[in-house]
Amino acid sequence: MASRKPSPAPAPDRPDLRSDCSRCFGLCCVALPFAASSDFAATKDAGTPCTNLQADFRCGIHTRLREAGYRGCTVFECFGAGQKVSQITFGGEDWRQDPGSARRMFAVFPVLRQLQELLHYLAEGLALPAARPVHEELQRAFDATERLTLGTAEEITALDVPAVRQEVNALLLRVGELVRAGVPGRTRNHRGADLMGARLKGANLRGANLRGALLIAADLRKADLRSADLIGADLRDADLSGADLTGAVFLTQSQVNAARGDAATRLPAGLDRPAHWAPAR
Repeated sequence: MASRKPSPAPAPDRPDLRSDCSRCFGLCCVALPFAASSDFAATKDAGTPCTNLQADFRCGIHTRLREAGYRGCTVFECFGAGQKVSQITFGGEDWRQDPGSARRMFAVFPVLRQLQELLHYLAEGLALPAARPVHEELQRAFDATERLTLGTAEEITALDVPAVRQEVNALLLRVGELVRAGVPGRTRNHRGADLMGARLKGANLRGANLRGALLIAADLRKADLRSADLIGADLRDADLSGADLTGAVFLTQSQVNAARGDAATRLPAGLDRPAHWAPAR
């Protein structure tokens, strides 16, 4: 009998599922567009290098992005798509050395980012003991999605990503349900709810379904969010000061960076406390 392939390491322990700007050709600074707003100090078209991008593909204002009006950059996460496109799909040839590849490279990046994000969630699911009943399905989905990320630029850009996402999301939904099933008395379903600016200070949201919930500027101070499913939840400017997110599933560093919190906020393992968060109060 063939030996069973081991599950991939948890997402926080997978460098290939986290951005590594030192191995990327500044793709997020070129391929993606942004508009002047509270998140960006200027407008930039897709395929046009940001004026802050240096010759070595580093950001010239990286240490003061928020102060310079580029808060949107501080919450972006490519889940390793940047270095994979740069080093694997295009074999280390950058778009400045080979201008002919630029358009193809910039087209591949946003597609691959979506696939890498799915890999991140699948790896997290595989690391959750509560999701053991679906581990084999998660492993198959992980392997299939990873194979897609290793295709040629033409193969990747031709993919039906919504179809891939739909299939993976069905599995991730089951993972969230399995995790939340272990929370006594959990009945809170706020999936896709508009909770923008909601007053939820001290709320018991343990084991809640908050998938895709709009929580912009919500007051979640000292809220109990343990084992909550937060995939796709919009936490921009949500106040997580003193909140407990221990064991919350599918919460990303990008979501955490977009929120506000303090030294008393409890985060799931593998996520870092943003430098801009306030001290405990």
